[in-house]
Amino acid sequence: MNAAFPLTPGSAAQAFLARAHGLFIGGRWVAPLAGKRFDVFDPGTGQKIATAAAGESADIDAAVAAARAAFTGPWAKFTAAERGKVLWKIADLVEQHAQELTELEILDNGQPLAVAQYVVRHVVPDFFRYYAGWPTKIEGATIPTAPQGRRPGEVLSFTLREPIGVVGAITPWNAPLPMLMVKLAPALATGCTLVLKPAELTPLTALRMAELCAEAGAPEGVVNVVTGFGETAGAALSAHPGVDKIAFTGSTEVGRLIVKAAVGNLKKVSLELGGKSPVIVFADAVLEQVIPGAARACFFLQGQNCMAGTRLYVHEKIHDQVVNGVAAIARTMQLGHGLDPASQFGPLISAEQRERVRGYVEAGKREGGELVCGGGAPSRAGYFFEPTVFARMRADMTPVKSEIFGPVLCVQSFGDADLDRVAAEANSTIYGLSGSVWTRDIGLAMQMVRKIDSGQVSVNIHAALDPAMPFGGNKQSGWGREFGKEGLEPYLKTKGVSVAW
Repeated sequence: MNAAFPLTPGSAAQAFLARAHGLFIGGRWVAPLAGKRFDVFDPGTGQKIATAAAGESADIDAAVAAARAAFTGPWAKFTAAERGKVLWKIADLVEQHAQELTELEILDNGQPLAVAQYVVRHVVPDFFRYYAGWPTKIEGATIPTAPQGRRPGEVLSFTLREPIGVVGAITPWNAPLPMLMVKLAPALATGCTLVLKPAELTPLTALRMAELCAEAGAPEGVVNVVTGFGETAGAALSAHPGVDKIAFTGSTEVGRLIVKAAVGNLKKVSLELGGKSPVIVFADAVLEQVIPGAARACFFLQGQNCMAGTRLYVHEKIHDQVVNGVAAIARTMQLGHGLDPASQFGPLISAEQRERVRGYVEAGKREGGELVCGGGAPSRAGYFFEPTVFARMRADMTPVKSEIFGPVLCVQSFGDADLDRVAAEANSTIYGLSGSVWTRDIGLAMQMVRKIDSGQVSVNIHAALDPAMPFGGNKQSGWGREFGKEGLEPYLKTKGVSVAW
């Protein structure tokens, strides 16, 4: 454990780390059938903090069987209101164990304390409570029909909305607990059961949440967690003939592999994939909002989030003010371990990811970008990389085109006559996940909102997430939507029923 910021001796998080972690299948902790394990590291120090079970194909088989038994058995007997109570109880338990979950999320992922606290104490409970209200409101429709020449009133036709079945959920490492939440809540609300494969870099909060779901009243087999690697456990889950749907968040490259694996039984697939979000700032924008907003859009979670606003387009009249302002914030951000209350900016997830980011920065310098600040890794323990700002960038440069998944902001300028050009450049990548427009002119803002091809566009705010607001990507940023009422749809199927007399 990090000597500078140790966990409290005897704390719940410390006790959890010390366990011999297994797989959570059928409501019980079980050992991986092949007996394999892997180490878990704190990205803030690079030190080993735990070991986890490396589940493989046979373990996925057992988890899917448990999920199927629960789906057709005890879980199917729960009323809609009872499912809602389970979700509400999960929210209560997250709040009760907030300190433990916050510390585990930090040690898993490296995020700063303030971020982890807000996520655990507000984002996750609010999301589960939002979906706790939905089970009693999932309904079909009556439809006027006259099949086979029947007269009106001789046939009653209606639809039923039914749970799709066993869901395989594969979640990424950049926000472990929220990514689990986004799959788990709508799956349980609709009556599905779940086999979760968390990212191997961040398994800890997923394992703890499995216990809390059981404590909240989810029957054995409703929530199963198989830790392990993507090429083994993840691939087996994606291709499994007993899985009815895959819900995946991660890279576009892996998303393509999952689509191929799902072809075997034509299982349904929802994908939340990569992004390269534009932030477009017009000359009349309020700089006191724009400058911290643009910095936050890029540097939140060290740029390791799919919505990160890493392409900043600034009107030439205010270009220098915005660049200098964002760079000033970047230079003064306090890098540190997430358990340090003074830290504003945590590490990247791994040494490999740090080298990936470094490679993109070097490409930007080679290709003629103006490095305004950052661009290097400080000499300290952990996988840290400085917040980085490039100016005078072009659309054809490697850092501008690629999803870096790190704290690298690429700035370009535009003039009064460049509205269509900026929109075209904003849409020039393979991604279409998020974006934002900053201006006091609501007419101009709505013009640009219409032009940007993204699943989400915000005005004078970036990444405006809310449990009730649908979120998802266009183009190669994904299939389907999460959050809100639309977030239920991937977990439901429609059955048409006609009754003649």
